[in-house]
Amino acid sequence: MNNEIQLISDGDGLAVMGNATDVERFLASEVLPSKDLGVQRLKSVFGTGATVAQAGSDIAADSGRWVKLTKESAERVKKFGLMESRTPGVSHAMVGKPGSIKSWLQIEKGAGSFLTSPARLAGVAGVMAQLSMQQTMDEITDYLATIDEKVDDVLRAQKDAVLSRMIGMDLVIEETMTIREQVGRVSEVTWSKVQTAPTTIAETQAYALRQLDALAEKSESKSKIGDLATAVKEVEPKVREWLAVLARCFQLQDAIAVLELDRVLDAHPDQLDQHRLGLRVARQNRLDLISRSTERLVARMNSAADAANAKVLLYPTKSPAVVQSSNHVVTGVHDFHARLGIESGRQSSEARRWVDAAAEVKDKALETGAKGVSVARSLGNETLDRAGSVKGKLSSEIAERARRLRRDEKESDKED
Repeated sequence: MNNEIQLISDGDGLAVMGNATDVERFLASEVLPSKDLGVQRLKSVFGTGATVAQAGSDIAADSGRWVKLTKESAERVKKFGLMESRTPGVSHAMVGKPGSIKSWLQIEKGAGSFLTSPARLAGVAGVMAQLSMQQTMDEITDYLATIDEKVDDVLRAQKDAVLSRMIGMDLVIEETMTIREQVGRVSEVTWSKVQTAPTTIAETQAYALRQLDALAEKSESKSKIGDLATAVKEVEPKVREWLAVLARCFQLQDAIAVLELDRVLDAHPDQLDQHRLGLRVARQNRLDLISRSTERLVARMNSAADAANAKVLLYPTKSPAVVQSSNHVVTGVHDFHARLGIESGRQSSEARRWVDAAAEVKDKALETGAKGVSVARSLGNETLDRAGSVKGKLSSEIAERARRLRRDEKESDKED
């Protein structure tokens, strides 16, 4: 069968490998945006030796593209039935386009398949992990360019020792990444430059998270709307700055992970897959930590907005200002989450207009009033009935008294 390509997935991305024309046709038919997998990079992953040299020649004749898996693209790929391999977390399949059939179909492939070796699959998975992290790094760069103040400006404005060390390590990591691009590997000398980087970055991340918690508590401690409006307004730009610092921390941590995989491949290739999985778990733990802290901030911002909305009649100017600033913070956190790949259930609070609140109060008053009128009518009717009953009784007594008087007068006239 012609037009055969191989699909390899690690859950975050999809590698599509085969003849360049077939790869491009497959990606176009499935509407999957992609980037170069780096076939030359795969050669260095597989090292040297007679057997691997043959694999290297096979790779040279092939093309490789990498696709970031989203919910939509993952659904499109699912139909090809990728099967789990002996490499943890990695699945693969062979697909082809036989004869005049337009659709790509899963096909059987024997021992001649390029990626039958677990070591090769582990190597490709390592490269895919690097591409996934580099993709996130690029997205963070775009994010930092969209905010009002870039993280570099924020960091330079800080006098804290923790952030000062972060600035220096930032420059060293960028230099190391540049050397890697030029050389194609991370030597022991190159790696020695950044060995202490994870500790410095972790300290800065922890510091930034504490700053965000402090900002959230600042707004939570205000009970008066005027004080709350002032606090939330001051919090808004500071939150943006510390989110930028967190984003830069995460970007540098991914850069270190990329360098680590290269170093492990060079020094301990048999440990590459285990190290890849370990980095994945550690990365997810960092995401969970950041998510918990920022979600607490969002919850407190929404609480502030709810408190302001509840008093919009009393504070028609300050209450909407609180809601607006809170929503800006929530939107900023949501954007930050999206760049890091954190699932975010953002829910902003809509500012209640004074007129809407007044109308609501009026409706409640009218409802209450209507109930009052109904009760009044009921009581009134009862009173009128009682009054009518008394009036009838009095009239009867007066009439009876008048009859007795006339009768007595007639009897008196007869006697005279």
